[in-house]
Amino acid sequence: MLPWPLRRLALMRWFGYEIHPRAYIGLAWIFPRKLSMGEGARIDHFTVAIHLEQISMGQNATIGRSNWITGFPMNTDSLHFRHQLERKAELRMGESAAISKNHHLDCTSLIHIGRFSTIAGYNSQFLTHSIDVAENRQDSVPIYIGDYTFVGTNVVVLGGAVLPAYSVLGAKALLNKAHTDEWTLYGGVPAKRIQKIPPTAKYFTRTTGFVY
Repeated sequence: MLPWPLRRLALMRWFGYEIHPRAYIGLAWIFPRKLSMGEGARIDHFTVAIHLEQISMGQNATIGRSNWITGFPMNTDSLHFRHQLERKAELRMGESAAISKNHHLDCTSLIHIGRFSTIAGYNSQFLTHSIDVAENRQDSVPIYIGDYTFVGTNVVVLGGAVLPAYSVLGAKALLNKAHTDEWTLYGGVPAKRIQKIPPTAKYFTRTTGFVY
């Protein structure tokens, strides 16, 4: 309940976090093992981020209100994920990347959100872990969201999925594999290529993250 300037100093001193003087965290419960927030980065009220190794936010990256960001802790005595020695329970956001509100991000493995990309709308799920039925064990695979992408509302993105740079994922889509074609609209269940996006679309050349 301390004012933000005092909370920032306390978080940096007690937890070793790296928080730029012009970054901000609202009334939120944000406790990864490592936190790095660049100039202008922001996390809004009622967001929870726990059991992560690291959250890294580039300049002007934003996480909106009421998001639930979790992972599975590393270096524990649990039997889960012992076969994945290189697993990284991290959220990485590039410059001006944005997550709107009311989303769930499972960062049991890395979720990477590229520069100037937007996780828009509400109620999307990014799930990096699931049960491997062939091996009868929990398994996890990273998710990569490319630079200058737009992710529509209420989507499901599964471990191993890749949304290429300069692409759009349509509302209510299921992205469950790695795609490679840039300048493309993807949609459907499962997501597939719908049509090409013209390179004149101004969203993909903007130099500020916020869209008026």
